[in-house]
Amino acid sequence: MQRWSSRRSGRDGFGLWVRKWDLEDVSSVCWFTGIHVLAACAPFVLDQGAITNQGMCGSMGLALLSGFGVTLGYHRLLCHGSFKIPKWLEYLFVYCGAHAFQRDPMFYVNTHRNHHKYADTDRDPVTATVDSFWYCNMGWLFNNDHIAAKCGESRGGQYSKVPELKAQWFYRFLHDTYFWHPTALAALLYLHGGFSYLAWAMGMRAVVIHHFAALASYVSHKWGERPWNSPDTSTNNWWVAALTLGEGWHNNHHAFPRSARHGLEWWQFDPTWELIKFLQLVGLATDVRLPTKAEKGRIALR
Repeated sequence: MQRWSSRRSGRDGFGLWVRKWDLEDVSSVCWFTGIHVLAACAPFVLDQGAITNQGMCGSMGLALLSGFGVTLGYHRLLCHGSFKIPKWLEYLFVYCGAHAFQRDPMFYVNTHRNHHKYADTDRDPVTATVDSFWYCNMGWLFNNDHIAAKCGESRGGQYSKVPELKAQWFYRFLHDTYFWHPTALAALLYLHGGFSYLAWAMGMRAVVIHHFAALASYVSHKWGERPWNSPDTSTNNWWVAALTLGEGWHNNHHAFPRSARHGLEWWQFDPTWELIKFLQLVGLATDVRLPTKAEKGRIALR
């Protein structure tokens, strides 16, 4: 208990704020503050054109694109290699995910791979068994040095878990210019529809997507069902899955991390898997990985 307490004070207390800040940390805080301010303004600009058929369809379309960009592009494709798609389509999905405020692909994938490798231990960069909801929700995004140190990486050796991404110009470019991309999108939305579009299609969309995504990191390691004997505290939550395009079947995912399908039962709705199946049907997705019966038998909770 003493070790957990001291660790939390470094993450959730003054240790998180009273420290040396780098430019990425400061930019993250500024952007997260900005989108929450925009989201708070959104209900007060309903009569300025955003809530029209065009505005709502556009906002929902952007929300789905950026949501699938994270669940399909960042997570199941880059983090776990659950399937393969052509490079142009990979880059398209990932670029959409870059507008979901989950940081750039190199940061996200490196952190997530460390989460699976060190799940629920002192080296887990984000763990609900130790960290507060606030830290699991967004605090981990504001402290590059702490994340690197907890995972045993030096500042110079950061992103050691993503050599294949570091080798590609596209991912280095996104990493180096990440915050300019949502800035450009915000400018386009404002020029197209004024402040109401900015508040809804940028602010409200980004806030909703981010906080829904954070549920899988916190809620799905605390409450829910555990049909599989995975070596961690992951759980399945149907309502988290409904809000996160299928990511809430978290115990399924930790049991079979390379599976492209998270909702393994017929009744476990998984929109991201449905999209992968469609891409497979039209010949764009190949080498789609699913757990075998033998793998299921070995890890079934008895």
